[in-house]
Amino acid sequence: MYDELHYRPSQLAKLWGFHPDKIREWFRDEPGVLLEDRPERMHKRGYKSMRIPASVAMRVYEKHVSK
Repeated sequence: MYDELHYRPSQLAKLWGFHPDKIREWFRDEPGVLLEDRPERMHKRGYKSMRIPASVAMRVYEKHVSK
């Protein structure tokens, strides 16, 4: 079993000082990010959740901050 810390976009936004929407944009098509798409059902709205592994987070952070 592989134990790696995973973050929600809101957690990374708070740590890094960016808006959560910007974090979602950065990680939308990034390999290794866990996405769950729950479609709308009867009277419950659909939603998408994102979990970002720490190793992916650091790689993307360095790519965007080092520009």
